[in-house]
Amino acid sequence: MATPLAIRAFEAEARVYRRVWRGSVVSTFLNPILFLLAMGVGLGTLVDANVPQGLEGVPYLTFLAPGLLAATAMQTGAGEGSYKVMAGIRWVKTYHARLATPLEVPSLVLGHILWSAARVLMVSVIYAVVIAAFRVGPLWQTLLAVGPAVLTGTAMAAATTAYTSRLKSETGLPFLFRFVVIPMFLFSGAFFPISQLPSGLQWFAYVTPLFHGVELCRAIVVGTTPHVAAWISVGYLSAMAVVGTVLCIGPFARRLKP
Repeated sequence: MATPLAIRAFEAEARVYRRVWRGSVVSTFLNPILFLLAMGVGLGTLVDANVPQGLEGVPYLTFLAPGLLAATAMQTGAGEGSYKVMAGIRWVKTYHARLATPLEVPSLVLGHILWSAARVLMVSVIYAVVIAAFRVGPLWQTLLAVGPAVLTGTAMAAATTAYTSRLKSETGLPFLFRFVVIPMFLFSGAFFPISQLPSGLQWFAYVTPLFHGVELCRAIVVGTTPHVAAWISVGYLSAMAVVGTVLCIGPFARRLKP
């Protein structure tokens, strides 16, 4: 449950974003359009011509769109939990300033995770509207898929924040994106069924949060049958978000102590 002080930490993030939102609005609107045009329409034309039955029985654009919704949410969560956290702890030290108020570390962490979820929500709603504009599915149906997308992004934000808060320098962040975020983006079922992967990589996909987010979003938007029961995916992502948040508190307290 969000405490009043955590809401204050959330408010601080919102006040900052109110002044800088123009820097992200173009990419937030443009990225889903470009991805769906290039991959869904452009590449999708070739895929549909060579796979008449479609992927999992649907055209490639229909298969791809909900996967990209979950993938974008995951990337947004990773962004909120990486360089921004490093700036707050080490570079700009905004977290030190906030702890000079009555705010305490648990409330600071919870406020950060809540704001990360809000940012993921903003991006996901925009992506869902774009998906509906491409006539992949009805607007109400794509908006329902925002729920698992936000859960995926929040889980990723919590886990990434826990990782970043333990880093002594920023050199570990490129490693995170090159060897965790990008492979997850490519091999978690967003672009093609994981059944096309070697068995070893299939197990990698199963343990990633993005796979579970893709399965949930695709089941809602397209109506496909998930490879994993929905309650397992929801439980997995929820546990990751909660455990990741708890794991942030100790490192934050050590790094931000006066």
